[in-house]
Amino acid sequence: MWALLVLIGAASVSAHLQDLSFDGQKVFRVIPQNDEQVEILNFLASIMEVDFWQPDSVTLVRPKMQVDFRIEAEKSFDVEDLLKESGMEYQVLIDNLQAALDAQFDSKAHTASHSYEKYNTWDTIAAWTADIAAQNPDLASRSVIGETYEGRPMYLLKMGKSGPNKKAIFMDCGFHAREWISPAFCQWFVKEAVETYGKDTVMTTLLNKLDFYVLPVVNIDGYVYTWTKDRLWRKTRSKNANSICIGTDPNRNFDAGWCTVGASKSPCAANYCGSAPESEKETKALADFIREHLPTIKAYLTIHSYSQLLLFPYAYTYDLPPDYQELNSIASAASKELASLHNTKYKYGPAAKTIYPAAGGSDDWAYDQGIKYAFTFELRDTGRHGFLLPESQIKPTCEETLLAVKYIANYVLEHLY
Repeated sequence: MWALLVLIGAASVSAHLQDLSFDGQKVFRVIPQNDEQVEILNFLASIMEVDFWQPDSVTLVRPKMQVDFRIEAEKSFDVEDLLKESGMEYQVLIDNLQAALDAQFDSKAHTASHSYEKYNTWDTIAAWTADIAAQNPDLASRSVIGETYEGRPMYLLKMGKSGPNKKAIFMDCGFHAREWISPAFCQWFVKEAVETYGKDTVMTTLLNKLDFYVLPVVNIDGYVYTWTKDRLWRKTRSKNANSICIGTDPNRNFDAGWCTVGASKSPCAANYCGSAPESEKETKALADFIREHLPTIKAYLTIHSYSQLLLFPYAYTYDLPPDYQELNSIASAASKELASLHNTKYKYGPAAKTIYPAAGGSDDWAYDQGIKYAFTFELRDTGRHGFLLPESQIKPTCEETLLAVKYIANYVLEHLY
């Protein structure tokens, strides 16, 4: 078997120069049963380009863990042979990645106009932020909290009726560029706020008594890159000193156990922690804004995909947070609320114990800043489509997630501190 591995590796040198058609690429799901099978995956990752979808790095793989990864077309049969030979339990989640990419879009006629039930380009989202603020001046305003590495303005929407001494909830989407369903949810939330204010009693109360800061896309440069060059790009687009590899994982770039576990010091890794905490302009802008508004921000919600999880601190340590009981009961109730609509099942719990340890995350950082209600959503699905969730699932995903977000927001309102 090791001979087969060496053969597979021999032709892999130029893997990262691949042209970006995903034709024939496959996504595998494996469940290594023991340390030897984990070792096989580690070796595989050392000799060829393996894009880990879940968890996001081979270093996090443990026996009995479900592992999803993508392999380039010309290696996929070799890898399949290897998995068979090693006796590892596996399935092919996506047989032809290009077909799955094409199938995300419900219609080929993708217009430039904004739609809440389609994936929108950054230019469309940026124009939408201006429109929504202009059309709803009593409920929404737009500001710029910074700019990205490539110089794009980071637009923030503030939702809520104006009033004295209001507390706030901060919500962001689009940390990881390829998680397209995430920005779709931030847009959906804003739509629901402006459309149901005055009609839905919960939303009306929330907007009367709280402000919502909504950052529709954190990693704008990466998001643009997923539309123009590489649909499966994850990181920012900053240049790294002394490396040809581009980008930092923005959700490993915060000063919360920074770069200790579940993050890499290698600029080429998908979970590269950056040269220092807040080395990325995007994470620094977000952190600066939260620091400036710390007295008023009482909850922090960050939206990711995929795997249907509702997580809370900590991710950088297995230690439970001081507010564990309360956060766990909120997550439990919010998950029930979410499932009430389409019966979508979510797991919930502290991140390190529920999925895997990862340092430098924004939710842990926010919690350590004193924002008690800090939650991470991992939206649909559990891997059938992975990062390539079809547009037909935008509406049901956003509808159910909204129920959980409203539940949490209402809880926060009733338990202000």
